[in-house]
Amino acid sequence: MWSLSQIAGSIHEWLSTTFNPTIALILEMVIAGVAIIGLFAVLGLVLVIMERKVAAWIQIRLGPNRVGPKGLLQSAADTVKLLVKEGMTPDGADKFLFNLAPFVAMIVAMLLMAPIAFAKDFQLWDLNIGVLYVSSVSSIMVISILMAGWSSNNKYSLMGAMRSGAQIVSYELSAGLAILSIVVLTGSLQISEIVQSQANGWWLFKGHIPAIIAFVIFMIAVTAETNRAPFDLAEAESELTAGFHTEYSGMKFALFFLSEYVNVFIVCAIGATLFLGGWMPFHIGNWEAFNHIMDYIPSSIWFFGKTFFLIFLIMWFRWTFPRLRIDQLLNLEWKYLLPISMVNLLLMTALAILGWHF
Repeated sequence: MWSLSQIAGSIHEWLSTTFNPTIALILEMVIAGVAIIGLFAVLGLVLVIMERKVAAWIQIRLGPNRVGPKGLLQSAADTVKLLVKEGMTPDGADKFLFNLAPFVAMIVAMLLMAPIAFAKDFQLWDLNIGVLYVSSVSSIMVISILMAGWSSNNKYSLMGAMRSGAQIVSYELSAGLAILSIVVLTGSLQISEIVQSQANGWWLFKGHIPAIIAFVIFMIAVTAETNRAPFDLAEAESELTAGFHTEYSGMKFALFFLSEYVNVFIVCAIGATLFLGGWMPFHIGNWEAFNHIMDYIPSSIWFFGKTFFLIFLIMWFRWTFPRLRIDQLLNLEWKYLLPISMVNLLLMTALAILGWHF
């Protein structure tokens, strides 16, 4: 059956037989880089139109319906508009940092793609500390936001960046503890091993109530980390115009816009990997016939299906809940989510030691 790993294997075999090992390795890296850039472009187009269609569905209206069939080319038209817009740099801004910030945001997003397993045997870098790598590199994103806010020479941008910094640093704690709950169950930080540990059932179901609590906390925390509503205090239009990217226009604004959607995809991919088995089909214990039928669905379909389901959940949050105040946002983390996460991690540790999970 067709699979991404077969395509990758065929390309590797052709390059290995055509070129010497060094050139073949360089070409493979170039192809992987181009593939990731292409994935970014596709994700930007798909997620923007998905956001607008989901918003329209929830609000009982049509949404984009003029450009292309049923408005599906609207995000392509938006991209063309941003491409032809002039990129402005405000007077008094730190030009170097102002221009560097959107590229830092995109570089971080590209680095986060490395350990994600998109399908069976289809992974750029299966390092043994994959989960720790993702948690560490994602923390760098706040630097690009602070850089953009400070270098813009705009009080609204600076205030938005400071809010975002406080928000991301706070909610990283709960997200990290939720991730640790699954690491305790699997006993490994390697993403491929975490996926393999769910061959007989996903951790969301095998880990009992603590796994469900960890999943709920993870989804709330990553929604806040990606500056998505109802936690979008960093770019609250009614208070801060556009927050940390108020002064950005053209392609520099587009890079920030794209990195936000790519980060949503990445955190949902990590959530799908940890709690929903990643590319692993839905298996139930020793139900051999049922499991065999599930195996017929390609692993890449399982992975992207789960990831886009979680993306839909995050979009559902945006169009359901009103925006929180900054004090409410920080109270939610420090007074509720963090204590609950710590107690839940203790419960999960006891569950793992006693072997009470399925």
